[in-house]
Amino acid sequence: MEAKQLSYLELRDIHKSYYLGKEEFPVLKGIDLDFDLGDFVSILGESGGGKSTLMNIIGGLDCQFQGSVTVDGQRLDHHDEKAMDTYRRDTIGYIYQSYNLISHLSVLDNVLIPLDMTTLNKTKRIQRAKELLARVGLTEQARKYPNQLSGGQKQRVAIARALASDPKIIIADEPTGALDSQNTQEVLQILDEIAKDGRLVITVTHSQAVADAGSRIVHLADGQIDHNQRLHDPYPVSDKPRIQSKLLPASVSYKVAAKHFKYNFWRNFLIVIGTAIGLFAVMLFSGLGNGISGYINKQVTDMVNPQVVSVSRYQKPAQTSAGGGKQGGADQQAQQPQQAATTQASTTGTTSQPKVTSAQISRLKNVKHITAVDKVYSASTVTAKKGSKAVTMTNLANWNASATTNTIKKGNKPGKGEIVVDRDSVAKKLAGNNWQSLIGKTITLNYQTQNKAGKKVTVKLTAKVSGITATSNSMGMANDNYVNTATLTSAMKAANVSTAATSVAVNIDHLDNVKSVTKKINKLETSSKRQFSATSISSMISTIQTYVSLATNVLAAIAAISLVVSALMIIVTMYMSVSARTKEIGILRALGESKRNVRQLFISESLIIGVLSAVLATVLAFVGEFIANSLLSNIANFAFVQISLGNVITVFIVALIIALLAALLPARSAAKLNPIDALAAE
Repeated sequence: MEAKQLSYLELRDIHKSYYLGKEEFPVLKGIDLDFDLGDFVSILGESGGGKSTLMNIIGGLDCQFQGSVTVDGQRLDHHDEKAMDTYRRDTIGYIYQSYNLISHLSVLDNVLIPLDMTTLNKTKRIQRAKELLARVGLTEQARKYPNQLSGGQKQRVAIARALASDPKIIIADEPTGALDSQNTQEVLQILDEIAKDGRLVITVTHSQAVADAGSRIVHLADGQIDHNQRLHDPYPVSDKPRIQSKLLPASVSYKVAAKHFKYNFWRNFLIVIGTAIGLFAVMLFSGLGNGISGYINKQVTDMVNPQVVSVSRYQKPAQTSAGGGKQGGADQQAQQPQQAATTQASTTGTTSQPKVTSAQISRLKNVKHITAVDKVYSASTVTAKKGSKAVTMTNLANWNASATTNTIKKGNKPGKGEIVVDRDSVAKKLAGNNWQSLIGKTITLNYQTQNKAGKKVTVKLTAKVSGITATSNSMGMANDNYVNTATLTSAMKAANVSTAATSVAVNIDHLDNVKSVTKKINKLETSSKRQFSATSISSMISTIQTYVSLATNVLAAIAAISLVVSALMIIVTMYMSVSARTKEIGILRALGESKRNVRQLFISESLIIGVLSAVLATVLAFVGEFIANSLLSNIANFAFVQISLGNVITVFIVALIIALLAALLPARSAAKLNPIDALAAE
C-alpha cells in the first residue's frame, strides 16, 4: 500500500482557550487539518466559532495554544519570535475584511511594504508592485491614498499586497464581508486564480456562497470540525522559483517615517518649531559667547603682542616694600608697557626691584621657542612739546617686542630718533583736527627721574613723529606712545641714568607655545632659587574668556530648559502616534516586520523631527546672527555674534539625542504590542 504524501500545512490537536480570571472558555477543541498547495479552502462557520483564532495560529500571530503546526515538513515554534517573523515574511500573505491598508501610504507604497522585505532591487520591486496592481485592475489608482478608494478597490489593494512577496499561503479573513455582490464575485475570482498559481488559499467566512467558490469547505462549529467537504481537486503546483525574503532594511523605516511626517505635516511642523526655538536660543547664546570672547581677544591683541611674555626678577611677596613699587619719575615695568601704572622700579635703579642682568638675558635667549629678548623701559609723566603747545604723556615706553603695529593707524613704527604718539591724548592736542600733519614733525620730550647717584634729574630728548597710534580705552589700557629704544637709552645715558632694565619682553615663536614657555621660565632656578616671574597677556585673555564662557553657558543652559519641554512634546507626540497607529503596527507585524523594525519606525520619525528642528534652528540662528550684528554695528565694527561650525554640530547632536531619548519609551511600547490586539484596534 502506497504511503500518503505529506500535506504542505498540517494542524494537529490544536486547542485554544481564553480566560476570564480563572474561568476557562475553550475556543478550539482539538483541530486536525491538512492543507495542500493549489487548494482554495473555505473555513465556514458562525461568528465566535473560532475561525479567526485558527487563522491567527496558522498565520503565526498567536502562540498561546496547544498542539502543533507543521509547514512543508517543518514544525513551527510559535514561541520563537524571530522564526515567526521570518515565517510570516516568507510564507504568509494576509487579506482582511477591513482591508487594513496604511492610510498615510499611497496604494503603490502599501503594496511595496512586503516587497521591501525581499531580495529584489528597487526597480524590480516597483515593477512587481505595478504588475500586481494591474492584475487587480488598479493601475490608474497607484498614486492615490486608501481614503480615496471604494471598498472594492481597497480589497483589491489588499490582495495585491498579500501577493507581493510571493507567499505560498494566502489567508483571507472575511475578504468579501464588506463588499457588494459584484465586488464579491470579482474578489472570489481573483482568489481562485491565486490558487491556480499553486498557492494555498484559506478563506474564513460565514457565507455559504463564498465557501462554495472554493475547492474545499471545512465547517467549524463550537471549536470543532463537524464537516469537511471536497468540491474539486486542488490545482496543480508548479516548481517555478519564488522570491526570497530578507530582513527589512533600516532605510525603509526612515522612508516610511518621512512619508508619515509628510502626511501629518502641520501637526509635526508645530513640534519642530517648538524644538527649534530652544535649539536656536542655545546656538545664539553660544555664538554670542564666541563673539564677545573674540572681541576681547581682538581688543587686547591689537594693543599687545600675545606672543610676548613679560619677565622680571622673582621676588617673594615679603621682599617687596610698600613703597618700593612706586616712584614719581620714569618707571621700568615688569608689566606690559600698556599696563604701566608706575608700580615697579624706576629707571634710576634705586628701588627695591632687582635688575635683569646680561647673563640672565642670555639664559632666557637659550630657552627653546624664545626668538628675542628686549629690555623694557617705561617713563611716566612725560612732557611733550611742539612749538608753544605742550601735553603730558601718561606713559612713554621704548618700542620692544611687546608692541604691535596694529595700533599704528598712520605712519610707521619708530626708527632711530623717532617716536609714535597716541592720536587722542597727544596728536590732537598738539596739532588739532589736522592731527595727521604731525607725522614727520619733531617734538621735544622730558621727564624727571633719579640718576645713578640718586639725585633727581631731567631726561631730555627730541624725536621725529613717525606714526600715530589709536586704541580703544575700553579695556582700561594706557595710551600708546613709543620711542625708539636707542633714542631713549641715549638720552638716559646723557642724564647719567642707569639703563639696566627691571623687566624684559620675551618673544615666543608661536602662540601655541606661550603657555608652556611661560611655565618653563617660571621654573628656571639658580642654586635652587627661582629666578624669574613671567606673565603673559594670554593668561589675562584666558581669564576673561573663562568668565565670558561661564556667563554664556549659564544663558545657554537657561535656554536649554525649553529643550526639556521640547523633549516632552516629542514623547507625547510619539505616544499619540503609537495610539493612533496601533492597527498599522499590527499590519506591519502580520506582514513579517519584527519588533525591532517597529521600534526603528518610531525612532526614525522622532529623529526626523530632531534633524528638521536642528536645521530650522540653524537657519533661525544665522538670521538672528545677521540681525544682531547689524544692530550692534553702531557700538563697534565687530561681529558680536559668531556662530561656529562647532556650535552647529553641537546643536545637531543635542537635537538627535533629545529625539532619540524621547522616542525610546514610545517605540518600545509600540514594539511590545500584541499583533492580534493591534489588528483589532480601531
